[in-house]
Amino acid sequence: MKKIIFIIVMVFSLNAISQNIRVEGFVKDSTGLGLEMANVMAINKETKAMDAYAITNEKGRYFLNLSANASYDIKASYIGYDSFDAVLKTAETNMNYNIIMSEGVQLNDVEVVYEMPVTISGDTIIYNSDSFTNGTERKLEDVLKKLPGVEVNADGEIEIEGKKVQKVMVEGKDFFDGDTKIATKNIPANALDKIQVLRNYNEVSNLKGLENNEESIALNIKLKEGKKNFWFGDITAGGGFRDDVADGYLVNPKLFYYSPKYSINVIGNINNIGELPLTARDYFKFTGGFKNMMSKGGSSFNVTSNDLGILGLRNNQAASIDTKFGAANFSYNPTKSWTISGFGIFLNNRTNIETNSVTERTDNLPDGSTQDITETRTENTLQKSQQALLKLSSSYVPSDKLHLDYDALIKLSDQKESQGLYSSLLSDIYTEKKQNPFSVNQNLNYYYTLNTKNVFAVEMQHLYQDEDPFYNANLAIQPFDLGTSYQTGETRNDVNQDRFVKTNKTDVKFDYYYMLTPKSNINFTVGNTYSYQNFNSHIFQVLDNGTTNDLNEDEYNNDVKYAFNDVFLGLHYKFITGKFTFNPGFSVHQFNTKDTQLNSINKNSFTRLLPDFYALFQIKKSETLTYNYKMSNSFTDVNKLAEGYVFSNYNSLFSGNRNLENSISHVHSLRYFKYNMFNFENIFANLTYTKQVEGIKNRVLFTGVNQVSSAVNMNSSFADETFSGNFNYGRSFSKYYKASVGVNINWSKFNNIRVYPDMDSDPNNNPTEIQATESFTQNYNVKFSTNFKTLPNLGLSYGLTINDNFSDVYYIDSPAITLEYYFLDSFSFTSDYNFYHNRNKSKTVETEYDFLNASLIYQKKDSKWEYKLAATNLLDTRSLNDNSFSQLGGSSTFSSYVVQPRYVILSFKYNL
Repeated sequence: MKKIIFIIVMVFSLNAISQNIRVEGFVKDSTGLGLEMANVMAINKETKAMDAYAITNEKGRYFLNLSANASYDIKASYIGYDSFDAVLKTAETNMNYNIIMSEGVQLNDVEVVYEMPVTISGDTIIYNSDSFTNGTERKLEDVLKKLPGVEVNADGEIEIEGKKVQKVMVEGKDFFDGDTKIATKNIPANALDKIQVLRNYNEVSNLKGLENNEESIALNIKLKEGKKNFWFGDITAGGGFRDDVADGYLVNPKLFYYSPKYSINVIGNINNIGELPLTARDYFKFTGGFKNMMSKGGSSFNVTSNDLGILGLRNNQAASIDTKFGAANFSYNPTKSWTISGFGIFLNNRTNIETNSVTERTDNLPDGSTQDITETRTENTLQKSQQALLKLSSSYVPSDKLHLDYDALIKLSDQKESQGLYSSLLSDIYTEKKQNPFSVNQNLNYYYTLNTKNVFAVEMQHLYQDEDPFYNANLAIQPFDLGTSYQTGETRNDVNQDRFVKTNKTDVKFDYYYMLTPKSNINFTVGNTYSYQNFNSHIFQVLDNGTTNDLNEDEYNNDVKYAFNDVFLGLHYKFITGKFTFNPGFSVHQFNTKDTQLNSINKNSFTRLLPDFYALFQIKKSETLTYNYKMSNSFTDVNKLAEGYVFSNYNSLFSGNRNLENSISHVHSLRYFKYNMFNFENIFANLTYTKQVEGIKNRVLFTGVNQVSSAVNMNSSFADETFSGNFNYGRSFSKYYKASVGVNINWSKFNNIRVYPDMDSDPNNNPTEIQATESFTQNYNVKFSTNFKTLPNLGLSYGLTINDNFSDVYYIDSPAITLEYYFLDSFSFTSDYNFYHNRNKSKTVETEYDFLNASLIYQKKDSKWEYKLAATNLLDTRSLNDNSFSQLGGSSTFSSYVVQPRYVILSFKYNL
């Protein structure tokens, strides 16, 4: 197989580069000074095609790979200079060719007949979409994957320079703000004109240059002229079969309208073939564009989710998936200065999950002996979820001095999960989970520039969250002693838990920026975070006769009220000297907490100074080195303060600790970035070290596979540490090749307190041990792809993951190959193959599985109709495997998931 792939690649490569020569030289002005970022292109006079293009480096140097013995129009352009146009006849050997440009009128876009594939304007990189397409592309994701320096991961998230894109806009209008997956999977490729990468992005012009936005990236899509002021999109419908049963279906309408005054986007998707427009996990992390406005303050109050661990899965990790998805997005400008926008998303999923797993753990007992524990489980899970997202935004910007924003995001859902499980240690178990969480997040921001020296910013955010998770476990064997009120002797152990959690959290922050000089400013901050939470939980038993038996002991009930208040003052000084930018600062916090439970009140109050430091070294225009340091305080919410037991799972009980204190984190990060337009080379690297002191950790008593845990502050002598790093080198060669190599590493050390069973009636007197759990994960990947216009295109990749938990080492090999071919001006063939090999060093795990998908599309040129025959999981793989390691107890789990079988789908698409 490897030899075949190698031969194919070599044939394509030789065909593309045979009889090519290299033309290089300098673009200079009339004084002989090299011009950086000048555009050079070569137009083949015979084919009228642009065979090569280049952008000059800092010395004005360029190079082009051209065919030998051919005639070319050499065109060069540079802002503020007259365009250069000359004819060049290539020879059979490499050539030197210098270009002299004369100052003249400023270059306008209309003067360029052939557009450069890539241009740079300030912090914006502009890609011409048609320069990177070959006819097989159907959506934005397909185009993005072919752009230099751009990646789209398995979750549909866009990554540029190693940073995740935070926002996608179309014609400057937000496209489902807070998520990029909906954009990558739905915006049609044939509508794209330009793709603008907005680096150092800040949507508030008042704050540009005042804050550090190097980590912020956004995309703006410019549409082709025929797509503006007209409805466009497509409607797809199809059906198919699996296992010789004709039960597959797909309906997928997409409608778009863009004009200067308003825009409308409508997307729908109904299918049962595993095509997930949005997963439950995507729903919970959907931010709606809301940001952590208090991050600069140095403290964090984390409102955790009580989601009961209802699973969020990717494609193929389920035996069957039925999806109903609908979304609409709009933007309207009543006036030039006022924009109203919003979206609504509805998701209805029915998922059947079948899993087989083996969990192993070796316990070191206090007497020096060891105990091996192995549990085998078979699980069948049915999930039903209905989720909705609604957002409304208003932005008023009457001038460059004033900016006023309001946003409201509503999340509501109805989720149910039923599970039947057989454990080799606990026999048969049946569980039910239900929850209807509801939240409203509101944001009000006001920015005002008084003059060139004074800028004011007021930001306010309020979160209301209401959660009501219900849990039921029906067991043959009850793993816990649930007190004297629990009735034994019943046919089954039917245990239930109600939980109600309400949160009101308000953040207010005022910033004042004063420009000391054009290259320095000072920033004063006053802020406040106030949160009030109610937590109620109750455990009860349902008896054989259907009556309810309440467990009335305090340890199985919670009625907690918790208030948190943080008032702080901050000071930061930012200045630029030469190639360096520095921004040191600190914040002084007054913290107050109060919890009421168990008929008593517990208060805490203290003051803390939190420093931070930022430095940027601008090596060149597109080459930077950045260092960040931050000391921060992290506070838990009411969930870990409630002292009554709550069920985390049928074999896991957790109790909080009202005496918990905050943890302190020290985070150092160093980031390097380089983007070289001369040879389309992009490099980024990042190193991050985190040390957490007095972290909130678990104190755990294991009894076989069952555990009872509580929260405690770890002694400062036992700090948690994490060191992570990543490196990526990518380069595009001429117009036809794109390659990259990447490395990701993560080392972590976490501490927990292990409690050992003893005969003592008081569990607090049981022997304990501080367990330090280390893990070291390495991921290596190599990618190569071609992008020919008339030849088949290959994409090759190989990934290796090594997970060392210092008791065993797990390896995952994952080579992949993709094939794209547009032929006969009507047919598009695409295929992708992925292979996975899981194994471990101790040779107890050795599994392989693979997936093959393919599609053939027929569409006549200029026809509105498209016909597609597609097959997923052609090899009919029935399961995939996964390995995981838990720092809590040091257990290793090997899991096998049943996946959807082969599907063959015939679909029809009508393009509007």
